[in-house]
Amino acid sequence: MLRAAGVGVGDEVVVPAFGNVEVAEAVALVGALPVFADIDPGTYCLDAAAVEASLTSRTAAIVAVHRFGHPADMGPLHGIGQRHRLLVLEQGESEAPYDEIARRRERAAYLDGKLRGVRTPDWGDGHTYQQYVVRVPGNGRPDRDAFARAVRGRGVDCRVPVKTPVHRLPGFRRCVSLPETERAVDETLALPVEASLTRRDMQRIVSACNALGGLLQPAFG
Repeated sequence: MLRAAGVGVGDEVVVPAFGNVEVAEAVALVGALPVFADIDPGTYCLDAAAVEASLTSRTAAIVAVHRFGHPADMGPLHGIGQRHRLLVLEQGESEAPYDEIARRRERAAYLDGKLRGVRTPDWGDGHTYQQYVVRVPGNGRPDRDAFARAVRGRGVDCRVPVKTPVHRLPGFRRCVSLPETERAVDETLALPVEASLTRRDMQRIVSACNALGGLLQPAFG
């Protein structure tokens, strides 16, 4: 799509650094330079104000990535594109059948109501919960990595969704300030929310997390 739009050598394309590297690689493949903008801390998608701040006379396009089943807020990004005459593209996620999405939402709602001591997602309507991502901030008590190890030790298969932001990977290193991206990389943890999970599975997830999460409560006072 970038090549078809004439994006190439000498152009810049604004992309997120929070997520996989494929988008930045696609930009580099057409000879353009990926420019990393920060994310919204609630949606983990590109923040419109950060995108606008990163524009230069060489900017040719913006690529928004929908993250964890939550759609990026495209209205402001399209507004930026119209004001500056830029191409605005979206990278979506694979869509699951409706009944599977409905079951994921049920399990996510259960976790929303039961989990304590971690920050549950506040995504509103429209998300499909490709991943159920909580925040485990470090505050002198168990940090995200220690929390994840302990939860796995209790039989819960959790994972760190983004281990390294793209702007810190070889070949794409940039000296750029992306505080929300860095914070999300350090704090986020994906808990199971698959449609196949049973009620007992969900209770085990809650029990494992709450046994540790209570130690984090002072971070939210």
